[in-house]
Amino acid sequence: MGESLSGPVLPAGQAGVLRGEPPTYSDRVSDTQDSKHTQADKTAQGTQGHDQPVPEAYAAFMRTGWGDRELDLPQHPVAAWASKRRARLAEAFPGERLVVPAGSFKERSNDTDYRFRPATAHTYLTGNQTSDAVLVVEGDHAVLYARPRSPRDTDEFFRDRQYGELWAGRRPSLHELTGSLGLTVRHLDELPEHLAQAGKTRVLRGVDAAVDSTVDGDEGRDLELARVLSELRLLKDEWEIGELTEACDITALGFSDSVREWDNVLTYGERWIEGTFFRRARAMGNDIGYDSIVGGGAHATTLHWIDNTGPITPGELVLLDMGVEGRNLYTADVTRTLPVDGTFTPLQRDVYTLVYDAQSAGIDATQPGSSFMAPHHAAMEVLANGLADLGLLPVPVEEALRPDSQVFKRWTLHSVSHMLGMDVHDCARSSREAYHDGTLEPGMVLTVEPGLYFQEDDLLVPEELRGIGIRIEDDILVTPEGNTNLSASLPREASAIEEWMGSLRA
Repeated sequence: MGESLSGPVLPAGQAGVLRGEPPTYSDRVSDTQDSKHTQADKTAQGTQGHDQPVPEAYAAFMRTGWGDRELDLPQHPVAAWASKRRARLAEAFPGERLVVPAGSFKERSNDTDYRFRPATAHTYLTGNQTSDAVLVVEGDHAVLYARPRSPRDTDEFFRDRQYGELWAGRRPSLHELTGSLGLTVRHLDELPEHLAQAGKTRVLRGVDAAVDSTVDGDEGRDLELARVLSELRLLKDEWEIGELTEACDITALGFSDSVREWDNVLTYGERWIEGTFFRRARAMGNDIGYDSIVGGGAHATTLHWIDNTGPITPGELVLLDMGVEGRNLYTADVTRTLPVDGTFTPLQRDVYTLVYDAQSAGIDATQPGSSFMAPHHAAMEVLANGLADLGLLPVPVEEALRPDSQVFKRWTLHSVSHMLGMDVHDCARSSREAYHDGTLEPGMVLTVEPGLYFQEDDLLVPEELRGIGIRIEDDILVTPEGNTNLSASLPREASAIEEWMGSLRA
């Protein structure tokens, strides 16, 4: 049902532009956010300089003879949950107008855009995934101002490359959005008049340039809105947990797909895994939640290696950090480090097991009432002691773990956890008190992902360790009783990894 609000089935609002009528707010959205086109190189709004001229006879003929249809869509399953979220947001700012845009298209190259993905806060509060929409919440009343499908008495539907139905697909009508989302929906052109009315207004800034320019800003007040919107998402409701579980399940299938195609992986390298996983993400979800990290050999020691241009070499390890974003935009974030040969060497197994033990300690520490940093501290203690056993620490392990030292981080580099949800690094604008210095509560979902990274040119480690990077990451739900590993269907322990790879390659 969420597909009814996604890009492919979704254009309109520019009525009159191609016939010389005054521009609407929808047009100003395009002019503000689509600065790649100047009026000089447009024959009309939404067309390009290389488009052929349209004779009036053809345009008039195209505006007639079309059937019309309105779909009675079932209510989106998030509608009831989104209503409760809007109510909580309104309670945080009584008597104020709160403006949360979806955003518009972003240029990739010249006149081509990235596939549209709405702002997280907007979809969290509405379920809407159409571009250019703006949610306005005032007390117990909420209105979605949306850009509906192309009217057939204008040229937009057959000429506009960005919004035209014959170019970009059918957008839902206002009626269809109302039925699906369960809230009041009005035409986007009505928004400026409403925003011009007196009232205390806060805007989620940096999402929609047209909205930002319409409402005078108050940086402190607007930043507070962004903070509250992030903190609302710290605790996942039952529906969100289901979405995250599904994303993890699809992600596990994508990992398995990659191992099944290992012969091609050995031939074509990192790119083959990236493409294989992407195919699964698009087939069963919306997209990948972030650029996949496929690090073969020493590439694994680069934390965000997304070039994925290297070979997959027998005898080495490959680090796979990949996550599927589901159709309702919740993403998994899972990492496994695999032996290219299907079997760990004794040295690889020893280092892998050290990281595994650290992750297990971090997962065990993910408990309600514990600090957010508890999983990190638990994992780092294991890793620091292991590095000491390897003879790498320049000081005793107790000193290395002290806040004024931390020298072990030369080989661990990053923190162990971040919140997970609709963004891979979710709730990022929350206050430090609520997030980093906060307490874990049932309903929170976070990653636990320790790693060890021995750089190729690190002269302080034995040569046999250089170029080895290992990370293990799972998505952990805090429960009243403890925690649940949402990505547990993928094996973690070294022998289980070997058995899993062997079964898929048989």
